[in-house]
Amino acid sequence: MRELLGQPEILVLPGVHDALSARLATRTGFDALASGGNAATGTLLGAPDMGQLGMRDFADHYARIAAASGVPVLADADTGFGGVHNVAQTVRSFERAGLAGLFIEDQVTPKRCGYLAGKAVIPVADQIAKLRAALDARRDPAFVLCARTDALAVEGIDAAIDRAGRYQQEGVDMVFVQGADTPETLARVCKAIPGFHLANVSQAAGATNLTVDTAQAAGAAAVMFPIAALLAAAAAMQHVLQALHRDRSLAGVASVLMPMAHYNEVTDLPGVQADEDRWTLQPG
Repeated sequence: MRELLGQPEILVLPGVHDALSARLATRTGFDALASGGNAATGTLLGAPDMGQLGMRDFADHYARIAAASGVPVLADADTGFGGVHNVAQTVRSFERAGLAGLFIEDQVTPKRCGYLAGKAVIPVADQIAKLRAALDARRDPAFVLCARTDALAVEGIDAAIDRAGRYQQEGVDMVFVQGADTPETLARVCKAIPGFHLANVSQAAGATNLTVDTAQAAGAAAVMFPIAALLAAAAAMQHVLQALHRDRSLAGVASVLMPMAHYNEVTDLPGVQADEDRWTLQPG
């Protein structure tokens, strides 16, 4: 992922919420993926992101995504799930899960989705201590550590830039100013702070004119779309289930279902069957 961030072209990170969506994104041709807490909470609990999942929940969830994808995955580590020792444990657990990197935010614990009202941030010194713990805990030098600040919605853009700049000075690989959702705001952030920046295009933010091209023009090294695939999947499932309930048949929605042959290809049924045949081949 570090090499991809250094390329002239911005790195596009589609959000994936489970192993199947990771396979689909990889087969589409994306070089790396993102996986966020909002999507994980919705997928695992059917609930909004209010910080109710623990580190082990995320590590197990992300491990399945990383194993299915075969490409670098950047994952949401919330607040690091506690103090400095929790942060160190999180970094090591996420590394063992096969992830390529994580981002950790400066909200209080328990946190909430970055676009919900009622957020609060911890003192800068406390977050710097967490980042130092994360940097010391890292075992793989290629593992990307990204520092996120949620201060923009709480303390304003100047405070967010100050925080992100101080986090960057601690030696993290990338910074992420949550809420810098317009080309103008993102450009201001990127201009003020050297190094890699992560941009975010989320439907939770409402209408935004930030695109891949405008994020690149603003100076971001990567841009993620954390919940677009999840919302698409939820809408499609609701459509089919409503039709079944209403019509007592799938005839009216058969054309929108993925053909079984294609689904088997996505999940690599031929490869699994070939392995089974190879492993069970009788001697002689």
